[in-house]
Amino acid sequence: MTKKEDKTQAAEELVKVYKWDGSAVKHALDDAVKTCLLGDRPHLKEHFGLVNTRLALCALAVGVAIMAHAWDFTHPFPQSRPVLLISVLAYFALMGVLTLHTSFREKGTFAVAVHKEKERTWEASSDMKKYDDKYQLTLSVKDGKSQREVTSNKSCAAFIDTNGIILDHLVANEVNRLYNSLSAEKKDK
Repeated sequence: MTKKEDKTQAAEELVKVYKWDGSAVKHALDDAVKTCLLGDRPHLKEHFGLVNTRLALCALAVGVAIMAHAWDFTHPFPQSRPVLLISVLAYFALMGVLTLHTSFREKGTFAVAVHKEKERTWEASSDMKKYDDKYQLTLSVKDGKSQREVTSNKSCAAFIDTNGIILDHLVANEVNRLYNSLSAEKKDK
């Protein structure tokens, strides 16, 4: 590779974010954590179960709404009243289930990885309050019936420079520290 290609490749890898936008910072840090967790460990494979569940619930709700619209189109309002009532109730029930799923099962989880050889599931979740600079990263591992987790609570300024560029090596150091602490706990027991 030439020096020019190295510079353009390095410039493409840098992620710049408006550092005063908390939501953008959180999502950029989540992406960096996910890249580090899955990119540096070839034995981990991403698992899309949570996302697929959310997608299936949304698809069912949209299907109910489309069916209600089509039924109302073919059978105008006075005739379609029972079908519309059932469809509205089913739609709101599905939205309630979706809300419960995202609130209590996902809880900010943005990456799920499965160990290829062992029965282990790794989950990375994060939280960052609206006007707070603290980025809380939680890494958990489930193997069999036991679940262990470790949390890091640092300022997002620890991972972003003054120009708003995400410092991937600092994010990787933190993710590796959490990952190694969970792996060491299992070896000790």
